[in-house]
Amino acid sequence: MSASFLQFARLCQSLASTSRKLEKRDLMVDSLRQLSARDAGRTALYLSGRPFAEADSRTLQVGGSLLSKALAELTGADPETLSAAYRRHGDLGAAAEELLANSRKPPCAQALTMEELEQSFAQIASASGTASRMRLLLDLLGRATPLEAKYLIKLVTGDMRIGVKQSLVEEAIARAYNADLSQVRRALMLTGDLAEVTVRAISGTVDQARMRLFHPLGFMLASPVATVEEALERFTEEVRAEHGGHQTRPTEAIREAQVEDKYDGIRAQLHCGDPGQPGRVALFSRNREDISESFPELVEAFAQITEPVILDGEIVAWNPAGNRALPFTSLQQRLGRKRVAQELRERVPVVWIAFDLLSLGGELLLERPLRERRQALETLVKRLAPATSHVRPQGQAALFEAPPAPCPRLLLAPAMQLESAEQLERAYTQARERGNEGIMIKDRNSAYQPGRRGLAWLKLKRELATLDVVVTAAEYGHGRRAGVLSDYTFAVRDGDRLKNIGKAYSGLTDAEIEQLSHFFKAHTLEDHGHFRTVEPLVVLEVAFNNIMRSDRHDSGFALRFPRILRIRNDKPVQEIDTLQRVEELYHAQPDKALEQSQ
Repeated sequence: MSASFLQFARLCQSLASTSRKLEKRDLMVDSLRQLSARDAGRTALYLSGRPFAEADSRTLQVGGSLLSKALAELTGADPETLSAAYRRHGDLGAAAEELLANSRKPPCAQALTMEELEQSFAQIASASGTASRMRLLLDLLGRATPLEAKYLIKLVTGDMRIGVKQSLVEEAIARAYNADLSQVRRALMLTGDLAEVTVRAISGTVDQARMRLFHPLGFMLASPVATVEEALERFTEEVRAEHGGHQTRPTEAIREAQVEDKYDGIRAQLHCGDPGQPGRVALFSRNREDISESFPELVEAFAQITEPVILDGEIVAWNPAGNRALPFTSLQQRLGRKRVAQELRERVPVVWIAFDLLSLGGELLLERPLRERRQALETLVKRLAPATSHVRPQGQAALFEAPPAPCPRLLLAPAMQLESAEQLERAYTQARERGNEGIMIKDRNSAYQPGRRGLAWLKLKRELATLDVVVTAAEYGHGRRAGVLSDYTFAVRDGDRLKNIGKAYSGLTDAEIEQLSHFFKAHTLEDHGHFRTVEPLVVLEVAFNNIMRSDRHDSGFALRFPRILRIRNDKPVQEIDTLQRVEELYHAQPDKALEQSQ
């Protein structure tokens, strides 16, 4: 018989109550060893915060609104009571535990098992319509004790918050079943299924796992640098580390690097060519969501590929006439659409710019140095070109050559060997002139490290500018910030009026947020519960990547990736930046000529 979910909930409670990593690991080890193989797999998967494996495309489609309605129906709590409980805990699961305990709901006669939970998740994922999901959710929560409901909701929302990362679950699996940790992690990378890896660890077959397409690998990430000098210094440090700390002259070190444009698109991973599923193509975003539906022309192009391939690259909006990338604002029109009309496909065409090859013919290439992966990528692109679209010949030219087709679908990211600081500065300037975000500096000897951010890859991009703005509204955050006003809407001056231009929630310390929260509560104009309009008294300096036209705010503009640099206690509201200044910055952007030439 399957283990009870209450046992899992108690384990989670114990894990949340200690901050010691080794104690957490040992708690998981002891629990896993007491379970059957199937329940151990389910437990490992759920501890990682997922109702389904990474390789499983199913989703529950249950959000906070539906969960709140289910809780209100089960406990009789009104919206005010539910909101107050959420603010006390900063967590809907903990709020549910409190509300269910106070409702004195009679306990269910039959305990909920891990197998039944797995079956319920499958039913919810396949349910058609909100009403069906609501009935299944009510049935599931109705069987749960308050403690079980707490962790059910945490699992459904993907917000376990028990201080356990997936890497620690992997350690526990290896220790529980005397498996090699590196083999456990490799098996998970290959299969994308933590439950299966756990079962393999129990049976001693973890080393027999094989690569599967259509589950996203972790993305290798780049460390940001602000100047050419910083980039060269940090890259030299990386090369020295590779050589055991031996002194390496900067001129020698930089020759180990290649330079690419940093594109203003969507980083994605492309999987195609599975012989078992001919024609299937999947595009995964950095948060591992399948975004294929938003880019049907890429799916159509790569459906012709018959050998298993995983590419790392960028989806970019493209101007065929100018043969260059369009601003990200153009690409935004394509995002989140389940159906892309032909008119939109023609108005905002997209291309795939490939810059790394992760797997070919079922073989992972991650441990090979970048120089070898790049060579294999160039060869592959030449071979794939007839089946997809025109690709420019490889070379050192800064711009792609004009394609014969109306729009290409596959392009190879140009790369050149780094020679000097002067060359790097020119490369950055030219990349910005082409409408791209900046440049990438990559160690040609580096392996591809999924999910890692180190010095092997650097990204150089500079802020467009900063603006001094005033806060006009504040709202409660989420998680540990649920009890404080931490998300701020801000405005610039337009004559005697203030016009909103953005919203930011990063950049300030916890102490500063706590201080501002008290201030805004004392200077509230309108209290709408989660959201408040406040007296325009607090001036912030914000940085951002670029400015977009937008009807989201009454200014007609929005800042992309705004970040709070500091609170400007020294600046009166009368001296904040103006809408005219925003318009000047908007038109001064290097990519404006591209956007206006569409």
